[in-house]
Amino acid sequence: MNIDDIKTITVIGAGNMGHQISLQCALKGFTTICTDISEDLLKKADDFVDSYLAGRVEKGKLSTEQARDVRQRIHFTPSLEEAAKDTDYVIEAVLEVLDLKRKIFADLDRIAPPHAILATNSSAIVSSKIADVTSRPEKVINLHFFNPALVMELVEVVQGPHVSEETVRVSMELCKRLHKKAVHVKKEVKGFLLNRILLAMFREAFWLLDMDVASIEDIDKACIYGAGHPMGPFTLNDLTGLDLMYTMEMETFRETGNVADRPSPNLVKQYVEGRYGKKTGKGWYDYSDK
Repeated sequence: MNIDDIKTITVIGAGNMGHQISLQCALKGFTTICTDISEDLLKKADDFVDSYLAGRVEKGKLSTEQARDVRQRIHFTPSLEEAAKDTDYVIEAVLEVLDLKRKIFADLDRIAPPHAILATNSSAIVSSKIADVTSRPEKVINLHFFNPALVMELVEVVQGPHVSEETVRVSMELCKRLHKKAVHVKKEVKGFLLNRILLAMFREAFWLLDMDVASIEDIDKACIYGAGHPMGPFTLNDLTGLDLMYTMEMETFRETGNVADRPSPNLVKQYVEGRYGKKTGKGWYDYSDK
């Protein structure tokens, strides 16, 4: 299999990551089918495509004809069967819950054509924990996009011990076709590359806040004006989602049982109160008036 064999891409999950990955695929010329069990999320995703394309036309980034072609290439359906039966490449972007992903991949293995590569966008669950439910473990891989997927250029292509060189090569080439900067992670390590580095920063930032060493604003300022970061860890967490951070840390805690891996008390409080960041209007900062 080579990159030119990929004509149709299926994205599982129409949430914040899923619908943006879907649109990126359609923008770069692929027939794209996005599926989700939530009719509400599918409707929001469909509406987002219309508003995004209209905005690009208004700004002169796309012609009316180009926007029309993109719109014709992207489809939304609640049916996994319809979404995956003729696909060449699948990108799963559902909740970071292992049992859920294993069920989806077992279904995908039954539905998708034998040649199709099955990728997970997971930032925390390695593909070796999923691949054994399929008859094609060599074609099951992590393809980790960053939020927001339409803007962020980095994609981590993570090669577990079961993944073939062909699957890696095709996945790296796909990232190029999607105008992304792919990095090849040659071993499965927790957090992959960037999140492993960022997690160390987040944990220190949360500890400083939990211990009342400094305020959210001052911790962010220190990273911006001292370390030269484009934004502080709390602003970044608001962008990527506090719910994702909480879920990742809880998954680690369940796996290790180590109390040091428990989420920050302040993070738990935000999560329980539904303050997930920009997408909910409130996180570490308040965006409700913007």
